[in-house]
Amino acid sequence: MESEIKFFNRWDTKTAIVADPGLVKYITTSPRLMPKTGARYAGNRFHKSNTSIVERLAAKLMCSGHKSKKHLMSSGHNTGKKNSVLRIVEKALETIEAKKNINPISVLVKAVENAAPREEVIAIEYGGARYPKAVEVAPQRRVDLALRHMTQGAYQKSFNKKVSIAAALADEIMMAFDNNVRSVSIAKKRDLERQAASSK
Repeated sequence: MESEIKFFNRWDTKTAIVADPGLVKYITTSPRLMPKTGARYAGNRFHKSNTSIVERLAAKLMCSGHKSKKHLMSSGHNTGKKNSVLRIVEKALETIEAKKNINPISVLVKAVENAAPREEVIAIEYGGARYPKAVEVAPQRRVDLALRHMTQGAYQKSFNKKVSIAAALADEIMMAFDNNVRSVSIAKKRDLERQAASSK
Protein backbone atom coordinates (compact mmCIF):
# COMPACT_ATOMS: atom_id res chain seq x y z
CA MET A 1 0.00 0.00 0.00
CA GLU A 2 2.88 2.35 0.81
CA SER A 3 4.12 2.27 -2.81
CA GLU A 4 0.83 3.87 -3.94
CA ILE A 5 1.42 6.95 -1.77
CA LYS A 6 3.18 9.76 -3.64
CA PHE A 7 4.55 13.15 -2.66
CA PHE A 8 1.83 15.74 -3.29
CA ASN A 9 -0.07 12.80 -4.86
CA ARG A 10 2.18 13.17 -7.93
CA TRP A 11 5.73 11.88 -7.46
CA ASP A 12 6.82 8.47 -6.22
CA THR A 13 10.20 7.74 -4.68
CA LYS A 14 11.12 4.47 -6.40
CA THR A 15 13.89 6.13 -8.41
CA ALA A 16 15.08 8.35 -5.53
CA ILE A 17 18.02 6.21 -4.37
CA VAL A 18 20.71 7.56 -2.04
CA ALA A 19 24.06 6.60 -3.59
CA ASP A 20 26.32 8.03 -0.85
CA PRO A 21 26.68 5.22 1.76
CA GLY A 22 27.36 7.76 4.52
CA LEU A 23 23.99 9.47 3.98
CA VAL A 24 21.71 6.45 3.46
CA LYS A 25 20.39 6.56 7.05
CA TYR A 26 20.03 10.34 7.05
CA ILE A 27 18.07 11.05 3.85
CA THR A 28 14.54 9.68 4.15
CA THR A 29 12.58 9.35 0.93
CA SER A 30 9.58 7.37 2.21
CA PRO A 31 6.55 8.87 0.41
CA ARG A 32 4.13 11.20 2.15
CA LEU A 33 0.94 12.53 0.59
CA MET A 34 1.52 15.81 2.44
CA PRO A 35 5.02 16.17 3.97
CA LYS A 36 3.83 17.63 7.25
CA THR A 37 4.55 15.54 10.34
CA GLY A 38 3.67 18.27 12.85
CA ALA A 39 6.86 17.84 14.94
CA ARG A 40 6.00 14.18 15.54
CA TYR A 41 9.68 13.31 15.99
CA ALA A 42 10.72 16.41 17.95
CA GLY A 43 12.54 15.67 21.18
CA ASN A 44 13.88 12.33 19.98
CA ARG A 45 17.56 11.99 19.23
CA PHE A 46 18.32 12.04 15.50
CA HIS A 47 14.61 12.62 14.90
CA LYS A 48 15.37 14.63 11.76
CA SER A 49 16.50 11.44 10.04
CA ASN A 50 12.92 10.12 10.19
CA THR A 51 11.54 13.25 8.51
CA SER A 52 11.31 13.14 4.72
CA ILE A 53 13.87 15.17 2.77
CA VAL A 54 11.06 17.21 1.15
CA GLU A 55 9.75 18.30 4.56
CA ARG A 56 13.25 19.14 5.77
CA LEU A 57 13.70 21.36 2.71
CA ALA A 58 10.39 23.10 3.52
CA ALA A 59 11.46 23.58 7.14
CA LYS A 60 14.70 25.24 6.00
CA LEU A 61 12.71 27.58 3.74
CA MET A 62 10.74 28.77 6.78
CA CYS A 63 13.97 29.73 8.56
CA SER A 64 16.98 29.53 6.28
CA GLY A 65 19.54 30.12 9.03
CA HIS A 66 22.00 32.88 9.77
CA LYS A 67 25.09 34.33 8.19
CA SER A 68 27.46 35.33 11.02
CA LYS A 69 25.22 37.16 13.53
CA LYS A 70 22.68 38.48 11.05
CA HIS A 71 19.84 36.84 9.15
CA LEU A 72 20.61 36.11 5.56
CA MET A 73 18.48 37.52 2.75
CA SER A 74 15.06 36.38 3.85
CA SER A 75 12.17 38.74 4.33
CA GLY A 76 10.72 36.48 7.03
CA HIS A 77 7.42 36.30 5.14
CA ASN A 78 7.57 32.50 5.10
CA THR A 79 8.45 32.01 8.77
CA GLY A 80 5.97 29.59 10.31
CA LYS A 81 3.84 29.36 7.16
CA LYS A 82 4.14 25.66 6.39
CA ASN A 83 1.38 25.52 3.78
CA SER A 84 2.81 28.47 1.82
CA VAL A 85 6.27 26.91 1.92
CA LEU A 86 4.94 23.51 0.77
CA ARG A 87 3.30 25.25 -2.22
CA ILE A 88 6.69 26.83 -3.05
CA VAL A 89 8.38 23.41 -2.84
CA GLU A 90 5.68 21.82 -5.03
CA LYS A 91 6.08 24.56 -7.68
CA ALA A 92 9.87 24.12 -7.59
CA LEU A 93 9.50 20.34 -8.08
CA GLU A 94 7.07 21.00 -10.96
CA THR A 95 9.66 23.24 -12.64
CA ILE A 96 12.41 20.64 -12.17
CA GLU A 97 10.22 17.93 -13.72
CA ALA A 98 9.37 20.16 -16.70
CA LYS A 99 13.01 21.09 -17.38
CA LYS A 100 14.81 17.83 -16.54
CA ASN A 101 12.03 15.41 -17.56
CA ILE A 102 12.90 13.07 -14.67
CA ASN A 103 11.48 12.47 -11.18
CA PRO A 104 12.18 15.69 -9.21
CA ILE A 105 12.52 13.81 -5.89
CA SER A 106 15.52 11.88 -7.26
CA VAL A 107 16.96 15.20 -8.52
CA LEU A 108 16.58 16.68 -5.02
CA VAL A 109 18.24 13.65 -3.36
CA LYS A 110 21.20 13.76 -5.78
CA ALA A 111 21.50 17.54 -5.32
CA VAL A 112 21.68 17.13 -1.51
CA GLU A 113 24.35 14.43 -1.92
CA ASN A 114 26.41 16.68 -4.23
CA ALA A 115 26.08 19.75 -1.97
CA ALA A 116 26.87 18.01 1.34
CA PRO A 117 30.39 19.02 2.51
CA ARG A 118 32.66 16.26 3.80
CA GLU A 119 35.08 18.46 5.78
CA GLU A 120 34.95 21.82 7.51
CA VAL A 121 37.14 24.00 9.72
CA ILE A 122 36.72 24.56 13.46
CA ALA A 123 38.76 26.80 15.77
CA ILE A 124 40.59 25.15 18.68
CA GLU A 125 42.18 27.10 21.50
CA TYR A 126 45.63 26.00 22.62
CA GLY A 127 47.84 28.01 24.95
CA GLY A 128 45.74 31.15 24.63
CA ALA A 129 45.88 31.14 20.82
CA ARG A 130 43.20 29.94 18.40
CA TYR A 131 44.10 27.64 15.54
CA PRO A 132 41.99 26.38 12.62
CA LYS A 133 41.62 22.61 12.47
CA ALA A 134 40.04 20.49 9.74
CA VAL A 135 37.41 17.99 10.90
CA GLU A 136 35.08 15.56 9.16
CA VAL A 137 31.43 16.64 9.08
CA ALA A 138 28.87 14.37 10.75
CA PRO A 139 26.35 12.90 8.25
CA GLN A 140 23.35 14.63 9.86
CA ARG A 141 25.16 17.99 9.68
CA ARG A 142 26.16 17.32 6.05
CA VAL A 143 22.49 17.09 5.05
CA ASP A 144 21.57 20.13 7.18
CA LEU A 145 24.34 22.27 5.64
CA ALA A 146 23.39 21.21 2.09
CA LEU A 147 19.73 22.17 2.65
CA ARG A 148 20.67 25.42 4.39
CA HIS A 149 23.00 26.50 1.58
CA MET A 150 20.39 25.61 -1.05
CA THR A 151 17.66 27.68 0.61
CA GLN A 152 20.02 30.58 1.30
CA GLY A 153 21.12 30.49 -2.34
CA ALA A 154 17.47 30.55 -3.46
CA TYR A 155 16.72 33.55 -1.23
CA GLN A 156 19.82 35.37 -2.55
CA LYS A 157 18.57 34.94 -6.12
CA SER A 158 14.98 35.97 -5.42
CA PHE A 159 15.16 38.62 -2.67
CA ASN A 160 14.27 42.07 -4.11
CA LYS A 161 14.38 40.60 -7.62
CA LYS A 162 11.81 39.64 -10.26
CA VAL A 163 12.62 35.93 -9.90
CA SER A 164 10.12 34.03 -7.74
CA ILE A 165 11.37 31.98 -4.79
CA ALA A 166 10.00 28.76 -6.39
CA ALA A 167 11.93 29.40 -9.63
CA ALA A 168 15.09 30.32 -7.71
CA LEU A 169 14.83 27.18 -5.55
CA ALA A 170 14.29 24.96 -8.62
CA ASP A 171 17.30 26.58 -10.32
CA GLU A 172 19.50 26.07 -7.24
CA ILE A 173 18.49 22.39 -6.91
CA MET A 174 19.09 21.71 -10.63
CA MET A 175 22.53 23.35 -10.56
CA ALA A 176 23.48 21.36 -7.43
CA PHE A 177 22.26 18.21 -9.23
CA ASP A 178 24.60 19.06 -12.13
CA ASN A 179 27.50 19.89 -9.75
CA ASN A 180 27.58 23.38 -11.27
CA VAL A 181 29.82 25.90 -9.45
CA ARG A 182 27.22 28.62 -10.15
CA SER A 183 25.14 26.90 -7.47
CA VAL A 184 25.58 28.62 -4.09
CA SER A 185 25.50 25.29 -2.24
CA ILE A 186 28.19 23.71 -4.46
CA ALA A 187 30.36 26.86 -4.22
CA LYS A 188 30.07 26.86 -0.41
CA LYS A 189 30.84 23.15 -0.21
CA ARG A 190 34.00 23.60 -2.28
CA ASP A 191 35.00 26.64 -0.23
CA LEU A 192 34.60 24.72 3.05
CA GLU A 193 36.59 21.75 1.76
CA ARG A 194 39.31 24.05 0.37
CA GLN A 195 39.68 25.74 3.77
CA ALA A 196 39.81 22.33 5.47
CA ALA A 197 42.52 21.10 3.08
CA SER A 198 44.69 24.13 3.86
CA SER A 199 44.22 23.67 7.64
CA LYS A 200 45.48 20.07 7.82
